[in-house]
Amino acid sequence: MISLPTILIVGLIAAQAPQSPPIFQPGAPGAAARVVTPGEAVAMSRSTFTAADVAFMQHMIAHHAQAVEMVGLLETRGANPGVRLIGRRIALSQTAEMDLMRDWLSGRGQPLEMPGMSGHDHSAHAGHSMPASDTPLMAGMLSPAQMQALAAASGPSFDRLFLQGMIQHHQGALDMVDGLLANPGAGEDPMLSEFTASVVADQSAEILRMQSLLSDL
Repeated sequence: MISLPTILIVGLIAAQAPQSPPIFQPGAPGAAARVVTPGEAVAMSRSTFTAADVAFMQHMIAHHAQAVEMVGLLETRGANPGVRLIGRRIALSQTAEMDLMRDWLSGRGQPLEMPGMSGHDHSAHAGHSMPASDTPLMAGMLSPAQMQALAAASGPSFDRLFLQGMIQHHQGALDMVDGLLANPGAGEDPMLSEFTASVVADQSAEILRMQSLLSDL
């Protein structure tokens, strides 16, 4: 049997345990705010996305995938250690960001690809039976013809093509963020807002670094 003092001590410890601060949902104009549970707060944070947000994430996954493929070519065809170093950094960060974007879409019940995007082969190996297209999947990405030229190069000429292509690629990502934020109400999801800010900061810095490397080749 638990003695009364023991019950009092347990009750005192429980009373002194730190409590999570309440989460308030603002009310409509003139209405009071209400307290919501952590689960409700998570659900609400996942309801603040727009169709433009979803399309942005779906497009950016394909965009990042090509950048990672470009770095795969760099590992066997590049010659400059500095170019290889920045390429590996790009591949690591963009692979992690692809996982984040897939989780974001899955957590909101959205498909990972836009309708019509699947089935396209935009790799460096596309177009063996016919001339590779000069039209990229989306603005900023390399066209199949550019990817084919990259795959055919090696040494210093590869390094130059890689840097030129990745600068174009990064600028395309920055343009995609600008395009997203031009849509009313888009980019306001907390996780998406943080992601777009990191894309702008990281890829702007990498563009400057790659421009410096290119000028030294």
